[in-house]
Amino acid sequence: MVFSTFGSEQQIVGLTLYTDTYVIRGELMTRHRRLSDLLNLNDDEFLVLSDATMDPLHGLTSSYSAPYAQVNLAAVLFAVASEAIVAQPELRTPKVAEATLVSIPPFSVTGRIHLLPEREIRDALQELHGRFLPVTEASFWSEILEVSPTSAPMLAVNHARAQILSPYTATSSGG
Repeated sequence: MVFSTFGSEQQIVGLTLYTDTYVIRGELMTRHRRLSDLLNLNDDEFLVLSDATMDPLHGLTSSYSAPYAQVNLAAVLFAVASEAIVAQPELRTPKVAEATLVSIPPFSVTGRIHLLPEREIRDALQELHGRFLPVTEASFWSEILEVSPTSAPMLAVNHARAQILSPYTATSSGG
């Protein structure tokens, strides 16, 4: 759904936010076209979602719903948009996609991070900045919480909460 407000288009984006204890689903009105932009370019430390539901990860407490919920961005491990938010081509910066593994306990994420071209991987990782980093062609899971691998075209990982962000090559276990 797209809205026009004061000459700029706004859209309602369905979001799923994963924290240490909850999966929070809701909607956010935004002018931003990319998930990482709506998280990184937000001047506030919180998002206010409408039509919010909060489901516990551990199953030890009840689920909740509310017309609005304020969510602390520092508590968010990663975010997934319900639909792909298409970036405007003129805003894209040429980058190189690298396979990555992100450890963000209790979850693991694999996918592709996008690094500046013509740099050594070490230097390109050093240059990664932003509160939330986009991971495309993503899959996330949690063995501890018994969450099966789930695919997402794109998710945004909280850079400050990630313990390890590393290029990787999948290897098979066993002999």
